[in-house]
Amino acid sequence: MSALILFDGVCNFCNGAVNFVIDRDKAGYFKFAPLQSEIGEKVRDEHRIDKPETDSIVLVENGRAFTHSTAALRIARRLDGFWPVFYGLIIIPKPVRDLGYKLFAKYRYRLFGKLDTCMIPTPDVRARFL
Repeated sequence: MSALILFDGVCNFCNGAVNFVIDRDKAGYFKFAPLQSEIGEKVRDEHRIDKPETDSIVLVENGRAFTHSTAALRIARRLDGFWPVFYGLIIIPKPVRDLGYKLFAKYRYRLFGKLDTCMIPTPDVRARFL
């Protein structure tokens, strides 16, 4: 069984986050695809995810799509090490969690920059990208 993380393929922070997850997901539970890819578009359409509203991360797990802070916390729950502890933040009401998440997402390009094209995975992790 696996889950799919759709990420903003031109966002430097998002690309770093993908590498962070890969390094802490030794079991290979997560697969990845840029939101800008055909697969990303198809998955967002299948799950009726608003494109302008959700432009940073989507997690598809067990046939359900999760966005914003819920996606990030569900990803942390599956990582190696102490990262699953952060899933405890799920008790904070979603509107409060998402306020902070969306504020950070809004300024991520200004803070970390933007690429002209989507990330190209290295050969050793290419199999985890769709």
